[in-house]
Amino acid sequence: MASIPPNQTIYVRNLPEKIQKEELRRSLYNLFSAYGRVLDVVAIKTIKGRGQAFIVFRELPSATAAMRGLNGFFFFEKPMSIEYAKSKSDAVAKLDGTYHNPEQVKRDKEAGSALLALGQKRTKDEAEAMDEDGNAKRGKHDEEMEENEQEPAKSNGMTNGVASDEVPNKILFLEGLVADATEEVLGYLFEQYPGFKEVRLVAGKPDLAFVEFETDVQSAVAKDALNGFKLTQENAMKVSFAKQ
Repeated sequence: MASIPPNQTIYVRNLPEKIQKEELRRSLYNLFSAYGRVLDVVAIKTIKGRGQAFIVFRELPSATAAMRGLNGFFFFEKPMSIEYAKSKSDAVAKLDGTYHNPEQVKRDKEAGSALLALGQKRTKDEAEAMDEDGNAKRGKHDEEMEENEQEPAKSNGMTNGVASDEVPNKILFLEGLVADATEEVLGYLFEQYPGFKEVRLVAGKPDLAFVEFETDVQSAVAKDALNGFKLTQENAMKVSFAKQ
């Protein structure tokens, strides 16, 4: 059997089936973004497609690194199975200019050359509409992430993303980790944020770790983004400034 050629889209199986679709998309986005820019996360919720998703990267090396780094990784207590998708995603096709709506191509052939111009216009309109819908969804997700990183929390005594009883520190303290959260895995999560230096597990206490950044401003961004990130369906990681 011929192997599937590499491409920017990877196919993920054996995902948890009971988790809500939006929470699944958000968790997958946060996890896979550690390997590069993610264009889209398509979580399949049909009966036949449960427990499956497609992760679309902008660059092929990112998709390859994610597949190698996370294949077998326990995500919500289930080991993920990852391989290249059999075909290029619509998101990538639109990016490189090779996207064609299959239904529209069929209609163009049947209509003949007299309707070709009209068919092309419809294809363009449909593609733009799909782009607007996809961008709106991703834009909303990006806005939520930006709000977590930038907006002061007003309702719980927060100022500039820092709790009133917390002293900013370039070193973060992680609690609530699971056994599979190795230094390498935690590094994948935190290295996507500027200023990341290293992860240090606490000897004898596998549920605790420290993550160091170059400045406390940079560590604050990572803290706000990943505090509460679910390593399993029941275990949410707590991220706070280490006490000085």
